[in-house]
Amino acid sequence: MLQDYIQQKQSRLLERQTDFYTPTGLHVFFKDTVQNNQVDTEKVVAKVESLIPDHLLSEVEMIIIGWFDEFEERDLNAFYDGGTLYISNIQEDSEDMLDDMIHEISHSLEEPHGYFLYGDKKIEQEFLKKRKFLHDMLWKMNYKVPLSVFMETEYNKEFDKLLYQDIGYEKLSNVMQGLFINPYAATSLREYFATGFTEFYLHPDEHKYLQKLGPALYEKLATLQKQEKLDSQ
Repeated sequence: MLQDYIQQKQSRLLERQTDFYTPTGLHVFFKDTVQNNQVDTEKVVAKVESLIPDHLLSEVEMIIIGWFDEFEERDLNAFYDGGTLYISNIQEDSEDMLDDMIHEISHSLEEPHGYFLYGDKKIEQEFLKKRKFLHDMLWKMNYKVPLSVFMETEYNKEFDKLLYQDIGYEKLSNVMQGLFINPYAATSLREYFATGFTEFYLHPDEHKYLQKLGPALYEKLATLQKQEKLDSQ
């Protein structure tokens, strides 16, 4: 009986990790087996497609689940490149995978909608104002880093190390309350947008905090959601 149960469980697990296409034509490919057998990738992808409007999914053709060298080289667990989402097969739970997928979908939109997002500098100005405030707070905490470093919008590996390793996200979470959605949002302008996008779609009925935290970012996200508004830009 126990052996039959184990075989049935393994069979169900393998069925849940078979390559598939979604009704919209998105191809999901398993390079490696998802380590957590409580994560149902098909259900996660279905939820992604239910949360995000079709016109914001048009750049993504494929999702590959597995482990990639880039994860170790760049200390990542997901990335977007050339129409494909690369998602780690090591996930805490389904919500963790959902978060990764939505976050990386946001990066797929930066090339086709880059001018709309960043052309008027509104998000950039909001981001840099927060970075300046963060600099002043950290300076008082004896992290003596030049302001010029905080005024860069592109990803900087040393700045990322400062936040992630030298200070630590746990301490930063307290410092950044009411400033950034989470510590990772302060990493670069692109991540400021991506974390906002993720928050917008993970909590579709709870936008008040995001709207208050980043009004310029929220305005862009609200417009991005409506295809007719986006087309008129």
